[in-house]
Amino acid sequence: MSTSNLELEVSSSLTAPSLQVPTFHHTPYYCEENIYLLCKKLCDDGLADPDGSDLFVIFISNEKKQIPLWHQKASQRAEGVILWDYHVICVQKKRNENSLSLVWDLDSSLPFPSPLGTYVADSIRPSIQIFSEFKRFFRVVHAPIFLRHFASDRRHMKDSAGNWIAEPPSHEAIVAEDGAVHNLNEYITVSPDDVVKNVEADTVNVVFSEKLGVVIGEDDLLGFFSLIS
Repeated sequence: MSTSNLELEVSSSLTAPSLQVPTFHHTPYYCEENIYLLCKKLCDDGLADPDGSDLFVIFISNEKKQIPLWHQKASQRAEGVILWDYHVICVQKKRNENSLSLVWDLDSSLPFPSPLGTYVADSIRPSIQIFSEFKRFFRVVHAPIFLRHFASDRRHMKDSAGNWIAEPPSHEAIVAEDGAVHNLNEYITVSPDDVVKNVEADTVNVVFSEKLGVVIGEDDLLGFFSLIS
């Protein structure tokens, strides 16, 4: 994950338990690995179901790999706005419970975790008009499936000469159960054609079986998680 040099132009209750971000492993610019380890720790520490069945990993990206998010710690601009090429967060929503959907974003300056409604309003800001090239798509993957299939050898964080763009994590690279060593591009590559047009119960059911989950638009993010019950 990296930031874009392109200038970004934009036209401008519920509470969740607050935890400490340093409790979780975090390597700047490696959000996909940070979230992978976060899911495992939430399960191990009893903050999520043991198998991670109440966790959903969300890859936020678009065709141009330029997505605006607010309240990001890496930003040096007003209100923490930044252009990522992609970003990865975790949403926790228990099934068969009238529970609050929580967002775990280790790169956000918002409360950790944040209620999904708060995160959408303050970090995604769908009410703000942005140029169409910055339109964001959300690939939702069920965490138990993600933890089995995701792999990254970090090749995307090297320049053409093989030098690191950002210092890599100290832990070993993530290898999938099937032996795959790198499939990050499968998760972050999205287009308008991938987006589910009508989010309904059947859409939610797909996420529990498909390796790459489902892709939804930002207007459907809250509705998608409201259908998990």
